[in-house]
Amino acid sequence: MSTVQTERAISVTVNGVPREATVPVRWLLSDALRNEFGLTGTHVGCEHGVCGSCTVLVDGEPTRSCLVLAVQVDGRQVTTVEGLSRPDHQGGQVLHPIQEAFRECHALQCGFCTPGFLTTIAAGLDARDASVEITEEEVDELVGGNLCRCTGYANIKKACRYAAAAMRESAIVATKAQDGGAR
Repeated sequence: MSTVQTERAISVTVNGVPREATVPVRWLLSDALRNEFGLTGTHVGCEHGVCGSCTVLVDGEPTRSCLVLAVQVDGRQVTTVEGLSRPDHQGGQVLHPIQEAFRECHALQCGFCTPGFLTTIAAGLDARDASVEITEEEVDELVGGNLCRCTGYANIKKACRYAAAAMRESAIVATKAQDGGAR
Protein backbone atom coordinates (compact mmCIF):
# COMPACT_ATOMS: atom_id res chain seq x y z
CA MET A 1 0.00 0.00 0.00
CA SER A 2 1.49 3.35 -1.02
CA THR A 3 0.99 6.58 0.82
CA VAL A 4 0.48 9.85 -0.97
CA GLN A 5 2.71 12.59 0.36
CA THR A 6 0.64 15.76 0.73
CA GLU A 7 3.29 17.96 2.35
CA ARG A 8 7.02 18.27 2.01
CA ALA A 9 9.75 20.12 3.88
CA ILE A 10 11.71 22.58 1.77
CA SER A 11 14.84 24.60 2.43
CA VAL A 12 15.24 27.70 0.30
CA THR A 13 17.23 30.90 0.53
CA VAL A 14 14.82 33.79 0.06
CA ASN A 15 16.30 37.26 -0.38
CA GLY A 16 19.57 36.03 1.10
CA VAL A 17 17.96 34.47 4.19
CA PRO A 18 17.86 30.67 4.60
CA ARG A 19 14.26 29.60 5.18
CA GLU A 20 12.62 26.27 5.92
CA ALA A 21 8.98 25.36 5.65
CA THR A 22 6.69 22.41 5.28
CA VAL A 23 4.39 23.13 2.37
CA PRO A 24 1.61 21.31 0.56
CA VAL A 25 3.18 19.56 -2.45
CA ARG A 26 0.66 21.26 -4.75
CA TRP A 27 1.53 24.80 -3.62
CA LEU A 28 3.00 27.08 -6.21
CA LEU A 29 6.10 29.09 -5.43
CA SER A 30 3.89 32.20 -5.34
CA ASP A 31 1.73 30.50 -2.66
CA ALA A 32 4.75 29.71 -0.48
CA LEU A 33 6.23 33.20 -0.87
CA ARG A 34 2.99 34.94 0.02
CA ASN A 35 1.40 32.53 2.51
CA GLU A 36 4.34 30.83 4.22
CA PHE A 37 7.04 33.51 4.07
CA GLY A 38 4.81 36.62 4.18
CA LEU A 39 6.37 38.19 1.08
CA THR A 40 3.33 39.77 -0.52
CA GLY A 41 5.27 41.83 -3.05
CA THR A 42 4.97 38.92 -5.46
CA HIS A 43 1.63 39.53 -7.14
CA VAL A 44 -0.45 36.84 -8.79
CA GLY A 45 -2.28 38.00 -11.89
CA CYS A 46 -3.25 35.61 -14.65
CA GLU A 47 -2.06 32.39 -12.94
CA HIS A 48 -1.03 31.09 -16.38
CA GLY A 49 2.46 32.59 -16.74
CA VAL A 50 1.35 35.19 -19.28
CA CYS A 51 1.28 38.52 -17.42
CA GLY A 52 4.59 38.38 -15.53
CA SER A 53 3.27 39.97 -12.33
CA CYS A 54 4.48 37.02 -10.26
CA THR A 55 8.03 37.03 -11.65
CA VAL A 56 10.79 36.36 -9.12
CA LEU A 57 14.41 35.37 -9.61
CA VAL A 58 15.33 31.73 -9.07
CA ASP A 59 19.10 31.39 -8.98
CA GLY A 60 19.21 34.80 -10.67
CA GLU A 61 16.89 33.91 -13.55
CA PRO A 62 13.45 35.51 -14.01
CA THR A 63 10.87 32.84 -13.23
CA ARG A 64 7.07 32.95 -13.21
CA SER A 65 6.27 31.88 -9.65
CA CYS A 66 2.75 30.85 -10.71
CA LEU A 67 4.22 28.10 -12.91
CA VAL A 68 6.70 26.57 -10.46
CA LEU A 69 5.83 24.35 -7.53
CA ALA A 70 7.34 25.43 -4.22
CA VAL A 71 8.96 22.00 -3.83
CA GLN A 72 10.87 22.61 -7.09
CA VAL A 73 12.89 25.41 -5.50
CA ASP A 74 14.11 23.28 -2.61
CA GLY A 75 17.81 24.07 -2.12
CA ARG A 76 17.74 27.09 -4.45
CA GLN A 77 18.04 30.88 -4.16
CA VAL A 78 14.92 33.00 -4.67
CA THR A 79 14.90 36.77 -4.92
CA THR A 80 11.61 38.64 -4.74
CA VAL A 81 10.98 42.33 -5.28
CA GLU A 82 11.58 42.81 -1.55
CA GLY A 83 15.13 41.48 -2.03
CA LEU A 84 16.24 43.77 -4.87
CA SER A 85 17.51 46.51 -2.56
CA ARG A 86 20.68 46.10 -0.54
CA PRO A 87 21.73 47.30 2.92
CA ASP A 88 23.38 50.72 3.07
CA HIS A 89 25.37 49.67 6.19
CA GLN A 90 23.72 52.48 8.16
CA GLY A 91 20.48 50.70 9.03
CA GLY A 92 18.70 51.51 5.77
CA GLN A 93 18.43 50.20 2.25
CA VAL A 94 19.79 51.29 -1.14
CA LEU A 95 17.32 50.71 -3.93
CA HIS A 96 18.36 48.75 -7.01
CA PRO A 97 18.86 51.22 -9.90
CA ILE A 98 15.64 50.04 -11.57
CA GLN A 99 13.66 50.66 -8.38
CA GLU A 100 15.10 54.17 -8.19
CA ALA A 101 14.37 54.69 -11.89
CA PHE A 102 10.73 53.60 -11.53
CA ARG A 103 10.34 56.23 -8.83
CA GLU A 104 12.16 58.96 -10.73
CA CYS A 105 10.43 58.26 -14.06
CA HIS A 106 6.93 57.69 -12.67
CA ALA A 107 6.92 54.24 -14.26
CA LEU A 108 3.97 52.81 -12.39
CA GLN A 109 0.33 53.57 -11.96
CA CYS A 110 -1.71 50.97 -10.11
CA GLY A 111 1.48 49.06 -9.20
CA PHE A 112 0.10 45.56 -9.66
CA CYS A 113 2.56 44.61 -12.42
CA THR A 114 5.46 46.54 -10.91
CA PRO A 115 7.14 43.72 -8.89
CA GLY A 116 7.34 41.52 -11.98
CA PHE A 117 8.76 44.33 -14.10
CA LEU A 118 11.31 45.24 -11.42
CA THR A 119 12.64 41.71 -10.94
CA THR A 120 12.72 40.98 -14.67
CA ILE A 121 14.43 44.24 -15.63
CA ALA A 122 16.85 44.06 -12.67
CA ALA A 123 18.02 40.60 -13.77
CA GLY A 124 18.44 41.79 -17.35
CA LEU A 125 20.34 44.94 -16.40
CA ASP A 126 22.55 43.06 -13.94
CA ALA A 127 23.43 40.46 -16.60
CA ARG A 128 24.50 42.93 -19.29
CA ASP A 129 27.76 44.86 -19.66
CA ALA A 130 26.87 48.05 -17.82
CA SER A 131 29.63 50.02 -19.55
CA VAL A 132 27.81 49.71 -22.89
CA GLU A 133 24.93 52.06 -23.66
CA ILE A 134 21.61 50.22 -23.75
CA THR A 135 19.81 49.96 -27.10
CA GLU A 136 16.09 50.38 -27.76
CA GLU A 137 15.98 46.72 -28.78
CA GLU A 138 17.39 45.70 -25.40
CA VAL A 139 14.84 47.90 -23.62
CA ASP A 140 12.01 46.33 -25.65
CA GLU A 141 13.35 42.86 -24.80
CA LEU A 142 13.57 43.64 -21.07
CA VAL A 143 9.99 44.90 -20.79
CA GLY A 144 8.40 42.73 -23.48
CA GLY A 145 7.55 39.71 -21.35
CA ASN A 146 5.43 41.56 -18.79
CA LEU A 147 1.98 43.04 -19.22
CA CYS A 148 0.75 46.36 -17.88
CA ARG A 149 -2.81 47.51 -18.35
CA CYS A 150 -2.29 51.07 -17.10
CA THR A 151 0.88 52.76 -18.31
CA GLY A 152 1.32 52.25 -22.03
CA TYR A 153 4.96 51.28 -21.25
CA ALA A 154 6.48 54.69 -22.15
CA ASN A 155 7.63 55.47 -18.61
CA ILE A 156 8.61 51.86 -17.93
CA LYS A 157 10.93 52.01 -20.95
CA LYS A 158 12.15 55.43 -19.82
CA ALA A 159 12.94 53.96 -16.39
CA CYS A 160 14.81 51.10 -18.02
CA ARG A 161 16.99 53.57 -19.96
CA TYR A 162 17.43 55.72 -16.83
CA ALA A 163 18.58 52.73 -14.74
CA ALA A 164 20.93 51.52 -17.49
CA ALA A 165 22.45 55.01 -17.73
CA ALA A 166 22.92 55.15 -13.95
CA MET A 167 24.55 51.72 -13.97
CA ARG A 168 26.74 52.78 -16.90
CA GLU A 169 27.89 55.88 -15.02
CA SER A 170 28.70 53.75 -11.96
CA ALA A 171 30.67 51.31 -14.14
CA ILE A 172 32.64 54.17 -15.71
CA VAL A 173 33.42 55.68 -12.30
CA ALA A 174 34.50 52.27 -10.97
CA THR A 175 36.73 51.68 -14.00
CA LYS A 176 38.35 55.10 -13.61
CA ALA A 177 38.93 54.44 -9.90
CA GLN A 178 40.59 51.11 -10.71
CA ASP A 179 42.73 52.67 -13.44
CA GLY A 180 43.73 55.52 -11.13
CA GLY A 181 44.52 53.12 -8.32
CA ALA A 182 46.78 51.04 -10.56
CA ARG A 183 49.20 53.86 -11.22
